[in-house]
Amino acid sequence: MNPLISAVQAAEEELLLGNVILYPTDTVWGIGCDAENVAAVQKIVKLKEREASKAMILLVADQQMLLHYVQAEPADFEQLVEMQERPTTYVFPNPKNLPKEVLAEDGTVAIRVTADPFCHRLIRQLGRPIVSTSANISGAPTPRSFADVSEEIKARVDYVVPWRREETMDAKPSRIIKINPDGSREVLRD
Repeated sequence: MNPLISAVQAAEEELLLGNVILYPTDTVWGIGCDAENVAAVQKIVKLKEREASKAMILLVADQQMLLHYVQAEPADFEQLVEMQERPTTYVFPNPKNLPKEVLAEDGTVAIRVTADPFCHRLIRQLGRPIVSTSANISGAPTPRSFADVSEEIKARVDYVVPWRREETMDAKPSRIIKINPDGSREVLRD
């Protein structure tokens, strides 16, 4: 069997069980779960030793999936996503169909349409977003590759995806742009 397909199937099984996975994304290695599973989201909060009020980034497969979770996207959003030079997370006001545990204190949601082949295929098979938070204890440096992920994190997750572990690229967290209710944009992290 194709190693990518095998890795996706194993990760999907773990997510369906409500487990937390350590996996490669289009940016850095992440800790994730089914974004609609409140118990799994709470496991991530505990695992990372982070404040429950801190928002989570969600990954979706495409804009059609995105529209199931946000009230509206800017008129030029498709063009904006196509033109971006690096992975970009967008913060949307007034999300829908999501548990409050993945939202920011102000009620917004951070979502990225992923182009990463592993993530894209996993999310499409799962049929809903996955959480994508950096693979570190809250406040610790963000690991840039699998080799940089601490043994503590590896031991705390339920499953470690075998895909792309050998890569040593110096990945960076995504850019974050907030979409305001009036449609204006604000760069929160560049």
